[in-house]
Amino acid sequence: MAFTCFKTSAQLPAIQFFRPNDKTGVNYFESTKKDTIPFTGIKLRIGGDFALDYQALMHQNNATAVYVNGFNTNQLIGITNGLDLPMANLNFDVQLEDGVRLNLAMYLSTRHHMDTWVKGGYIQIDKLLMFKSEVVDNIMKNFTIKTGDYEMDYGDQHFRRTDGGNGMYNPFVENYIMDENAIEIGSEIYYHPINGIIAMIGLSNGALDPTVLAPTKIDTATGRLNFNAPAIHAKIGYDKHLNNDTRIRITASYYEDKSAVNNALYFGDRTGSHYYFVMENTTATPDGNAWSGRYNPQFSEEVSSLMINPFVKYKGLEFFGTYEMVEGRMITEPSLRKATQYAADLIYRFPEKTEDFWIGARYNTLSTTLPQQTNEVFINREVGSVGWFASKNIMMKLEYVTQQYKNFTATDIRSGGQFEGFMFETAIGF
Repeated sequence: MAFTCFKTSAQLPAIQFFRPNDKTGVNYFESTKKDTIPFTGIKLRIGGDFALDYQALMHQNNATAVYVNGFNTNQLIGITNGLDLPMANLNFDVQLEDGVRLNLAMYLSTRHHMDTWVKGGYIQIDKLLMFKSEVVDNIMKNFTIKTGDYEMDYGDQHFRRTDGGNGMYNPFVENYIMDENAIEIGSEIYYHPINGIIAMIGLSNGALDPTVLAPTKIDTATGRLNFNAPAIHAKIGYDKHLNNDTRIRITASYYEDKSAVNNALYFGDRTGSHYYFVMENTTATPDGNAWSGRYNPQFSEEVSSLMINPFVKYKGLEFFGTYEMVEGRMITEPSLRKATQYAADLIYRFPEKTEDFWIGARYNTLSTTLPQQTNEVFINREVGSVGWFASKNIMMKLEYVTQQYKNFTATDIRSGGQFEGFMFETAIGF
């Protein structure tokens, strides 16, 4: 009897309209309106994520030496095989009312912030029972409201990316070359009809680090004092299980910020890359150069971006694709630059009933022009992965990755750059 009581009290409480932090959260996108969990009072769910990587990568370049204060800024730092700094997250989810939940997420230790750091928090509202109105209740059967400081729902890739210690949703160790991860203060309204079509509209402050200080810089493009404009983002798509074996989803997302102090749509990840020190010079530090292997287009003043994501799953075989076209600039640039990114993931999960194992391949390519340059550069990445869910809370994955940098100028450290090798990761989520 005593054992039974202990086991029951140790179980994590069920939260309404909630994405699990374990295997059952794989291929989970926006919250659905399936109301399957009865409200029995305020509930607190404490969850966490942990990731430990073993890295066996090597890198090279042929950049021309550029000396600053006596050292060559284009000399790559020496790297060897070994364990990287583990990353860990802490999550609080609270069922406040029937249809109302709170999320607070923290990074306990990451590459960029080795101390505890709050990612953000938000309230999600799926019911408005406090109005005691049947009309409102019927409306909310198809609507969700989300408000707070949280990860903007731009594109579908952010539902599959690794976030610090949370690697449970990602069949690979790292994210895209150009990694979309905007943590902003705002609100989103979702429409969930029953025929498979989904729609969302959102408005945010367009900044990772909000401030009330008045802008002091002059915008080179307009000649006027800079100002903080709200950012808008939207999504429309179709998501349908055609039968027990087949699911089809396709979405188009848009994000736009016309003027910002420091927009961070492609530089908003406070955790860092899981590829340590690749293509970094000899002065690199883990936190100061936390985004190794990624590319930041530096669209900090103005940005508009379109992403299209098809997703098809037939039994254990799944395809996830990305087409992304972005325009933007820094405050010192008079005109817009472009960046285009493509990616394709092909995953096979087996055996049929449990899908505990997988094999996968990813191709990711980026073409863009750099600030103050006119030549187009390219970054290509190919990844192969095998993995195993030892339980719904424990996963292990091994990948081989190769990444090439093409058409960079000779004085750029990435000129003739390449890194390749193996990564092994163990991840825990609950």
